[in-house]
Formats: sequence, C-alpha cells, structure tokens
Amino acid sequence: MSAKVLTRPPSVGAAARGRVRRASRRRRVVLALAVLVVAAFSVTLMAGQTFYPPREVIRVVLGEQVPGATFTVGRLRLPRAVLAMVAGFSFGLAGVTFQTMLRNPLASPDIIGISSGASAAAAFAIVTLSLGELRVSVLAIVAGLAVAILVYALAFRGGVAGTRLILIGIGISAMLDSLTNYVLSQAAEWDLQEAMRWLTGSLNGASWDQVVPAVAAPAVLTPVLLARSRDLSAMQLGDDTASALGVRVERTRITVIVAAVGLIAFATAAAGPIAFVAFLSGPIAARIVGAGGSLLVPAGLVGSLLVLVADFCGQFAFDSRYPVGVVTGVLGAPYLVHLIIRTNRTGGSL
Repeated sequence: MSAKVLTRPPSVGAAARGRVRRASRRRRVVLALAVLVVAAFSVTLMAGQTFYPPREVIRVVLGEQVPGATFTVGRLRLPRAVLAMVAGFSFGLAGVTFQTMLRNPLASPDIIGISSGASAAAAFAIVTLSLGELRVSVLAIVAGLAVAILVYALAFRGGVAGTRLILIGIGISAMLDSLTNYVLSQAAEWDLQEAMRWLTGSLNGASWDQVVPAVAAPAVLTPVLLARSRDLSAMQLGDDTASALGVRVERTRITVIVAAVGLIAFATAAAGPIAFVAFLSGPIAARIVGAGGSLLVPAGLVGSLLVLVADFCGQFAFDSRYPVGVVTGVLGAPYLVHLIIRTNRTGGSL
C-alpha cells in the first residue's frame, strides 16, 4: 500500500503566505520610519542659520568641545531635537492607544479632553498662581490624569462604550477650553505671552531639565503598552469577543489608559499640547503599514517624524517663525474635518 501524502488546503497556505507578506511589509515600514526619524533628527542638528557638518555634530554629541558648534548644537539644537522626537513619539503612541482601544479614530487625547485639562491647569498656574516652570509642569501632569479619570468615571456604565466616552470627553474639553479662555482674558501682558507660548505647543527654549522627564515617561510606559498590544488588538473585535479570547477587558483598559495618559501628560508638560499629533499619527501609520499587527510602534515613529519636520519647517520654511503647534494644527484641522465628513457619509467609524 502506498502512503498517503497529507497536504494543507490551498486556503491555509494562502493565509499563511498573506501573514508572512504582511509581517514583512510591517518590518520594512517600521525600518523606513526609523530611518526617516534619524534623518530628520540629524538635519535638525546640522541645519539652521549656520550649517555644521556631520563630523562636528558627532563630536559635539560625543561630548567634545567644538568652537561655535558646542553652544549652538549642544545647548540649543540637541535638547530641542530630542524633545521633539520624544514628545512626538509619546503623543503618537498614546493617541493610537486610545483610537485602538475605543475603535474610533476620533478618540485621541486632543479630542476627549486630556490635553485640554493639562492646558487649563497650566494657564491657571501661570496666570493666577504665577508658578515656575517645574510647578506648572507638575500641575499639568496631575490635571491630565484627573481629567482622564473623570471622563472614564462619567462614561462607565457597566463598561465603557467608545462613543459615550468620546462625547463626554468632547463636552469636558469644551468646558476646559472655556475656562482657559477666561483665565487668559484676565492675564497681564507678560503672563499672557508666557501662557500662549505654552498653550500653543512650542519647543522654543527647550532645555535638558525638560527633556529628562519627557524621556523617562516613554522609557517606563512604552513597555507597558507593548506588553498589552495583543490584548489591545483583541479589543478591536469588541469587549465580548475579547473576553471570550481570554482578555481581562477592564483591567487592560485601565492599564493602557493610565499608561497613555501618563505619556500625554509628561509630553504636554514638557512641550505644551502640540496640536493633532496624537490624532494624526495612528491613521497615517495605519495607511502605510496596512492591515494586521499592532500600530503602536509605527504610530510613535510617525509622531516623532511629524514633530521634527513640523518644528524645522516652523523655524525655517516661512518668512516668520512659528511654534511647532501652529504647523501641526494647520496639518491636522483639515484632516479632522475630512474625517468627520467621511464618517458621516459612511454612517460609522473609519
């Protein structure tokens, strides 16, 4: 008797090949994004009103004393570029976390009030309390966390529905924005300038004192989110399906919310609420990575790239200099309108 040869059904083989192709594409896209971030970071250090060649920049980064370059690159450009890269990564990572968890591209910290809470607290601290930079940052972090807890508590009804949380967040965001405007209307001229610089989202005057906590937050919280990436992907199928797959939905939701809000709060405290980076990074990453797999790392890299490029353009691409938040706002506002119109036409989320 001849032995029977067991073969897999064609559909199984095709599915396996599809997974391999998607994984390969994902690796190539992540590598390309990382290369672009490094390139943008390098250009930010080299180019400006004075151009420094790569050799001198590398010497400064390694701690050598280079006349002229040590101050310009080491004291001005390097902390600004590091803060731009880290803040962008934090915004992008936190934004896509909310969008994935709530299965809605509108569910970013810009939209649901977390950034508004940090901004209102910072404006109050600067204008009314006349606090210094460190205390303003601490108060902004605490306020961002408090707003996240409030929105979650108000949206909780035996679970959290994404649409309910978004609507509550939009309402609280509007209230906080009104409070911020009232505080600014009572501000003296000097306090108003300082508050507006912070509220716009700016990297001007970036220092290592701002960079250190901004780097520490993603160093601690990014592994937490990456460890939950599979659970987040399962939650896209709905809470019931995720529970059936063994995901502890509420515990996962609370963990990722705390981690994502921490990223947003520390980044906002360091650089201000840079508009729409958290909102844009996830959809852009989804378009270039394609279906399948976690978007956490690609969205973080897209966020870094957006902030680095926007800050460089704000400094040198126009006749006047603009804060990075103005440039990202110009990019993000039309996309928000497009997203709302498209969602309304299709009758659901994207």
